[in-house]
Amino acid sequence: MKVNVEVDCTPLEARQFFGLPDVTPMQMAVMDQLQQQMTANIGKISPEALMQSWFTFDPKLAERFQDMFVAMAGLGGTGKTKK
Repeated sequence: MKVNVEVDCTPLEARQFFGLPDVTPMQMAVMDQLQQQMTANIGKISPEALMQSWFTFDPKLAERFQDMFVAMAGLGGTGKTKK
């Protein structure tokens, strides 16, 4: 014997039927807080801010990055000539 039961309801109706709590207010609060944090931090990921934070440690850091990229690209040694 085979019995098929079809239930047509929304996810909210199913949660209410099984007695599960309504988490919509919590989800909205978390999403609002996440949006506020993302909006507040959007300026920190601009290209200018990233470059400024990367190159403020060492004045020769730009030269070291250039040497590293040249070495990785296989275009030569360290960019310095040997005598």
